[in-house]
Amino acid sequence: MLGSSLLVVICILLIFFLIRVKKPKNFPPGPPPVPIFGSLLQLNLANPLKDFEKFAEKYGEIFSLYTGSRPAVILNSFAVIKEALVTKAQDFSGRPQDFMISHATENKGIVLADYGPVLKGHRRFALMTMRNFGLGKQSMEERILGEISHVVDYLDKNAGKRVDPHIMFHNVASNVISLLLFGCRFDYNSEFLQCYIQLINEISKIINGPWNMIYDTFPLLRILPLPFKKAFDHVKVIKSMNLKLIDEHKSTRVPGEPRDFIDCYLDELDKGKNCVSTFSEDKLLMSIMDLHFAGTDTISNTLLTAFLYLMNHPEVQVKCQQEIDDVLEGKDRVMYEDRHNMPYTLAVIHEVQRVANTVPLSVFHSTTRDTELMGYSIPKGTIIIPNLTRVLKEEGQWKFPYEFNPANFLNEQGQFEKPEAFIPFSTGLRMCLGEGLARMELFLIFVALLRRFQFEWPVDAGKPDYTPVFGLTLTPKPYRMHIRRRETVKQ
Repeated sequence: MLGSSLLVVICILLIFFLIRVKKPKNFPPGPPPVPIFGSLLQLNLANPLKDFEKFAEKYGEIFSLYTGSRPAVILNSFAVIKEALVTKAQDFSGRPQDFMISHATENKGIVLADYGPVLKGHRRFALMTMRNFGLGKQSMEERILGEISHVVDYLDKNAGKRVDPHIMFHNVASNVISLLLFGCRFDYNSEFLQCYIQLINEISKIINGPWNMIYDTFPLLRILPLPFKKAFDHVKVIKSMNLKLIDEHKSTRVPGEPRDFIDCYLDELDKGKNCVSTFSEDKLLMSIMDLHFAGTDTISNTLLTAFLYLMNHPEVQVKCQQEIDDVLEGKDRVMYEDRHNMPYTLAVIHEVQRVANTVPLSVFHSTTRDTELMGYSIPKGTIIIPNLTRVLKEEGQWKFPYEFNPANFLNEQGQFEKPEAFIPFSTGLRMCLGEGLARMELFLIFVALLRRFQFEWPVDAGKPDYTPVFGLTLTPKPYRMHIRRRETVKQ
């Protein structure tokens, strides 16, 4: 009996020895990986951010982990992230291509595609299209203000009541990006919008949960009918919904006179009919899904964070409203150019983005070739994780790194000043395509709502819980807010 047990133990040890994870030479330090599991057993799958903090304290501003047998390097300071993503941008511009999220998008989108000529062409096209449709100019501003009017109507009808802001902010963010992509908005009660948002939310929950980590760590389990299969099914449904919109555009468009992103892409497909082109309808489908998800989830979660803090810091809300009233006196509505005269309000919006930390681990990168970073050797194909959570509260970069305080973005004269470490949209070659749209959207929504309404924390709601729900994006826990029309504003 003892001999049999000893034989089993020896066999297990032998298997572990044969499949042990071998670290590359001169690789960044980190917790020892376990065969098969890598670093999985050393992380809290529900929220690994605290584990990352613990490892950063132990190993420094750069350390390593493993997803199964695949090495990953975590960057934990602004200096290291800048060195990797800006100074050595070409070396660190790839995307991991064997993860669930990349498989779901078939590596054909704009956000998650690996870096190369095809991706460069699509990023250039997307940026040019956004600019042509007024990103940072009046035409997009008009579209956003038009969408805000629907939110104002909703809040007007619910003045004196409590509302759940989660669906409301998700709807408005979804419609703003829809105006750019599809050239239209959807009624908040429309079956299409509700279905689209529900599917994206369910995909997000799966990608943000432990099944995603299991998929990425244990490739052999991918053939089993486990819950992550639902995410792929939902992607197929969204593709079919987007395909219907594309078909509608094909039947109504006038070539050379684009109304939106889809029309522009179809024009590009026409140009490539008689030559070799990297543009295709499959890539259009995935680009739409990429941009819609990125333009909806981050904005809605940032707005949810903003009003959670404003309700529980009424002095900040009042000071913003005083500045807004002064600057907009005599004007019918806010314009994006008004931001130059609202330093405090602008500081509050940026501080909200800092504490919201909406994309805590950015979007993963990978190395495109063997390279070095901070004296360590990083092999080609290594997963790179920029830990924005640590950067956005890094001591030495912020006056008040651990508290909500607009002074982080104000100089001694009370003027707006943005620290270099403010990188919620990442930095370098793969920084967020929609940063300009997001800035405009947040400012216009924030100011328009604060000008007209007072937002109050319900008296019987207890203490606010600022701890977000972890995922690919962080979102505040569900809450309700009491809405009151401001008496000082002419209705």
